[in-house]
Amino acid sequence: MRDGSVTPQQQYIDDMARTRGYVLDYHKVMASHDYEVLQAANDLVGAVYLRQRTLDRRTKELLFILSLTVMRASKDHIVSHVRVALDLGAEPEEILEAIEIALPEAGVVAFQWGLEAWAEAVNASRLEPSAGNGSGAQDDSQ
Repeated sequence: MRDGSVTPQQQYIDDMARTRGYVLDYHKVMASHDYEVLQAANDLVGAVYLRQRTLDRRTKELLFILSLTVMRASKDHIVSHVRVALDLGAEPEEILEAIEIALPEAGVVAFQWGLEAWAEAVNASRLEPSAGNGSGAQDDSQ
């Protein structure tokens, strides 16, 4: 709007960012192009994820990170939830442990996807092999 007032869609996105601690690109697109469906989808998320029920928000974040890992959601989506979990007081090791639960049920590929997102979000260090001790490229799928 040219008069400087904020549209309902902009206010909604701003409120989502404040409530969730993040907004995803699809939220931004839907706010601009199908605000009604965004509101409906967000109401469901509010009921099962954002509102305090039996599980606290920190626990829900850990579960969300695990489910996103198993589903191989976009890395940015997983990273955003890792950052929220950290903001809620989860330790990096707790988040990693949640991601590791993907190994027996979803396999190494799904786990590696979640691990990559976690490593980016927490700026994880890496231990490289010493020269002459297998420092060549390796197939990470095993």
